[in-house]
Amino acid sequence: MARPKLSPAEAALRRHALSYPEAREDFPWGERVVKVRGKVFVFMGGSGEGLSLSVKLPGSASFALGLPFASPTAYGLGKAGWVTARFGTREKPPIALLKQWIDESYRAVAPKRLVASLEDNQPAVARLGASTLRRTVSSRSSGRGSSST
Repeated sequence: MARPKLSPAEAALRRHALSYPEAREDFPWGERVVKVRGKVFVFMGGSGEGLSLSVKLPGSASFALGLPFASPTAYGLGKAGWVTARFGTREKPPIALLKQWIDESYRAVAPKRLVASLEDNQPAVARLGASTLRRTVSSRSSGRGSSST
């Protein structure tokens, strides 16, 4: 069975997730997932209905769940810090934020030794904590609405 063509957003997020050490793609239940050593760190759904992405966010789940496109992941995973972001076909997902979430999820799921191998090569954006990220998103949102006419 042929897989549906990926949207540019899905393709960018897939490439990002697969760039981590020992990350590999799998299709259990007919859904695209990215795993590290057999453990899922990203669930990706995409089709004519838009994009869906689920990740484990032990540090920023409470922030993420305050966003209009995010909700606790079904099947009880939300209780363990998993968050699902959904976007319609005409919506533009915040790719940079979703990449940060993928980074946090990988670090939460991957073995410590693999995570340690990332520390020296970690981009500055991935080092943002939830509070810094919250201030960044908040200032950008308030900046849009405060332009003078």
